[in-house]
Amino acid sequence: MRFVTAAALAAFVFANAGPARAEDPVVRGEKLYGLCTQCHGPEAAGDPLSLAPAIAGLPAWYVEAQLKYFKGGARGTHPDDKGGLRMYPMSLALKSDSDISAAAAYVASLPRTRPPVTVQGDAAKGANSYKTCAACHGPDGNGNQALNAPSLVGSSDWYLVESLKKFKAGVRGGNTGNQNAILMRGMALSLADDQAINDVVAHIMTLRD
Repeated sequence: MRFVTAAALAAFVFANAGPARAEDPVVRGEKLYGLCTQCHGPEAAGDPLSLAPAIAGLPAWYVEAQLKYFKGGARGTHPDDKGGLRMYPMSLALKSDSDISAAAAYVASLPRTRPPVTVQGDAAKGANSYKTCAACHGPDGNGNQALNAPSLVGSSDWYLVESLKKFKAGVRGGNTGNQNAILMRGMALSLADDQAINDVVAHIMTLRD
């Protein structure tokens, strides 16, 4: 009789127990981000010596997409992309799409940082060039998910400069597996020279004020 009662009680508890709560993706992402801190830093503020840009506060959809590009080889495999070549093997540590989503959620949860200004350019001239960029990234630089354009506010200026140079040279934007980068390369080619790149980035840095 005692055995029957105990069995019945166990069955009742099991039947009324809810499903195990899944770990919060941001909490899980924080654990996964531990590997990223060696380059991007604990606050995701970046480190130019490690060729790692500030990424704190980037939208999760964008971070997730870039991690998938890295992992799939559509980004970070060009021999002249030193920063990308470092990032490509790191992305392989994320074993599943769930890992990627969690890591992206954590990065997006971090408050934007304010990287120091290191690039010298004419922001007034850059404002004119940025009118083309604003069509996707917005006049305030906060991006537009519908156009796959990330926020530029809070970015490292040196990284923006290097990225534009890579797009112009075909180091980025030459892989057919990343159509968004191909579109961005066309936009970068509208900037006549390195000074024009510095100028537009100088303007972008004013958007965070």
